Amino acid sequence: MSTRRLPVRPDLDQLRHQAKDLLRAFRAGDPAAAAEFARHHPTPPAPADARLADAQFVLARAYEAPSWPRLVQACELIDAIWRDDPEAIRALVLAHPHLLREHATIRDSNWGPPLSYAANLGRDRIIELLHGLGASDLEHAIDRATLQGKIGTARMLHRLLGAPTPPDGALGGPAYTLSVEGTALVLELGGRVRDERGGRLAPVDVVLETDSRKPEAKHAILELYVRHGLELPDTPVMALHRGRLDLLEAHLARDPALLRRTFTHEEIYPPELGCHDEVLATHGTPLAGASLLHMAVDYDEMEIARWLLDRGMDPDVRAAVGPDGFGGHTALFATVVSQPNFWMNYQRRPQVAPFTELLLARGADPNARASLRKQLHPGYGPDTPHEYHDVTPLAWGERFHNRIFVSRPAMQLIAEAGGHP
Repeated sequence: MSTRRLPVRPDLDQLRHQAKDLLRAFRAGDPAAAAEFARHHPTPPAPADARLADAQFVLARAYEAPSWPRLVQACELIDAIWRDDPEAIRALVLAHPHLLREHATIRDSNWGPPLSYAANLGRDRIIELLHGLGASDLEHAIDRATLQGKIGTARMLHRLLGAPTPPDGALGGPAYTLSVEGTALVLELGGRVRDERGGRLAPVDVVLETDSRKPEAKHAILELYVRHGLELPDTPVMALHRGRLDLLEAHLARDPALLRRTFTHEEIYPPELGCHDEVLATHGTPLAGASLLHMAVDYDEMEIARWLLDRGMDPDVRAAVGPDGFGGHTALFATVVSQPNFWMNYQRRPQVAPFTELLLARGADPNARASLRKQLHPGYGPDTPHEYHDVTPLAWGERFHNRIFVSRPAMQLIAEAGGHP
């Protein structure tokens, strides 16, 4: 069983250091190193007799490479693609033809074989070279180029494929990354949002449930689907997903109680659009039973949040409390633990807390209390439901089990406003 996985862009020098570290650990009797030798070496040597070549072989097998030289080839190949060096690629593939069809990162990966890998980066010269050498993964490559928004590369691949109509799943990749350009290209080339019987093909569920947070792109993609013939539910929640203040205005005119309403998970993520359960819909603070204000925070919809508050929404509007006693949290909780916080932390961007500032300025209670239960999407690793009883927004942030979702600036602002754990 493999114990390691190559990153998208592996560093050969780092792997050499890993092999030396593994050798030292094995010689020192480290149990983890001994286990790797036992798992991956056909005839494990005694620790005192182990050589660097043994450690390199074990490390390569842990990365699912058959040998250390194959691991080196993967690093050299990927590095040449990133450097946009066709001649280095040519030399590697001519010397090792198997590289043409195997995954660039050795183990099965979304980035695919070298041609598809190059499509992710928009390396057109390398794509043309590899195609000329016999690479045949053009369909996967165009999916990757479209997903990554490499539109010029996708057009070139479309020509190399003979200008076919995109398959019905082609909208999925750009939906996940919220690529407006990729979505527009698939539709321009003939991709469909509905099948012959009128059934939905557009991956609205992916757009609504993706972990990306790009409000303008999300709005644009949903409008592209509508312009190409897809009908979306006429609900306040869908108006928020679409960023349509005009539709929200119309809903508020019809339902003056809208600003006090809460919405079930199924209203926020409609099953008829292919959406899934609470765990598979990526967000931070629970949204089931939430108000439009809670949703605006997790979906990074600042304009909508201001609009709601300007129309008289209570900044302390509470989510519904479920039969198990969980819920009742205010939108301030969602500023502390949210999907936008995840991306700021993950990408090491300077953290800001504009929603916290907005809510506190409008009078939000920094010491509101609620009980919450949260289980994260399995894409963030193994997780089970975690329960937090009678917590304030600060306590919610301090105790939350995955720190990457937590905003320190939000917690600081709440503390400065008189909030307590």
